[in-house]
Amino acid sequence: MNIEGILSYSRSLMQRVVRPGGMAIDGTIGNGHDTLYLADLVGEKGHVFGFDIQHQAIIQTEELLIKNNVAERVTLFQKGHEELKESIPAKYHGNIQGAMFNLGYLPGGDKSIVTKPNTTIAAIDQMIEILAKGGILGLVIYPGHDEGAYERDQLMEYAENLDQSKVNVLQYGFINQKNNPPFLLAFEKK
Repeated sequence: MNIEGILSYSRSLMQRVVRPGGMAIDGTIGNGHDTLYLADLVGEKGHVFGFDIQHQAIIQTEELLIKNNVAERVTLFQKGHEELKESIPAKYHGNIQGAMFNLGYLPGGDKSIVTKPNTTIAAIDQMIEILAKGGILGLVIYPGHDEGAYERDQLMEYAENLDQSKVNVLQYGFINQKNNPPFLLAFEKK
């Protein structure tokens, strides 16, 4: 397929802004694949901050990072992404080049533990504040379950009303796929 899928496109956006020696955030580390991807992008002199409320996600991600010899360039927090601004040292605020969030639930985990629109919106507000100018937050939304559909509706209303003089918001997704396919909202700080 010549059209990039949602996750692939999200990673393409990160390649455009996250540079060696830079800083990035994985707001929902899950199984650690995006954390590892960002750790590779920032390189040996960069740093990634990762967040997840589930201990299982922290353990799985630590194991993946150790296995790939990049654990020293990542700080993991067992906290919700709505606590990112207070968790990341202030000296890094305004220097975060990119961030990735995959909403919903932990793949293979407890499906009753899901992201919520109020905490996600709080996290987006904080990300826009601490992103570098030109930095991008890629947010993948999974509306295929009841909580995901509710979160989608809340996030779309929020995103549509953001001040275009401060942030660009892009929606990217397939419109002819069944079962409420995931889609990407990308926020670029001006």
